[in-house]
Order: sequence, then structure tokens, then C-alpha cells
Amino acid sequence: MKKHHPAKTSAPSQRMLRIGEVVRHAVVEVFSQEGLHDPVLTSHVITFPEVRMSPDLRLATVYVMPLGGRDREAVLAALEKNKRWLRGALAKRVDMKFMPELRFLIDETFDEADRIDRLLRSPEVARDLKAKTEKPE
Repeated sequence: MKKHHPAKTSAPSQRMLRIGEVVRHAVVEVFSQEGLHDPVLTSHVITFPEVRMSPDLRLATVYVMPLGGRDREAVLAALEKNKRWLRGALAKRVDMKFMPELRFLIDETFDEADRIDRLLRSPEVARDLKAKTEKPE
């Protein structure tokens, strides 16, 4: 009998969401309490809005955003360089059988929200909304 495997496009399970949030809190804790001795990371304020776990919990994708969005590539490179140390620090804080591999990506949701806001404020959208609210006689 075949086992049912959810499609890769399916929503994350409650377990994946819960463990992702535990890992995110641990990452924030490491940065706020221990910090990394890397000049790029110590010179930036970094937010960690989300951690997404793979279905097998072996990979944690940590979304990051440096304050103001500046030096994104330098911050990603510094995180990548220090991910082995960070993984060890997380293993001390998160009670898991296996600490997942870490992958860092820039969080694009801030850019996307800004793009949508600019679209909504554009003259074309304002014109269309005005035309829609005017009632024909």
C-alpha cells in the first residue's frame, strides 16, 4: 500500500511552523545575547522575520533583513561564513534530535509590500477607483 505524500506546494504543517518559530526565537536570542564576532554582523541591525522548515526538518531557511535594507549581500555572506558556529549555538538552545542545516535568504516581503503600496497610490489606480465610485445618471 502506498503512503500519501503531500505535494511540495502544500501548506506547511503545524509542526513545521512551530519548529520554525522555535528556531527563529533561538536565532534572535543568539544574536541578542551572544552576538557574532564578525565586523559586518556587529555593524548592522538585522531582523529575522521568519524561519521556514523543510518537511523533514533537516533544513531551516532563515529569512533576514538588515535595517534599512542596506548591505544585503555583505550580511548574507557574513551569515553564510558563520553558519557553522551559529548552528552549534542553536543546538544548545533548541531541543531537537538533529539541528537543521541553515540557509539564509533576504526577506523580500518588505519590498513587495512597498511595491503594492506604490501601485495603490499611483494616479492610474486612483483614476480607476474614482471612476468606479461615480454613479452613472
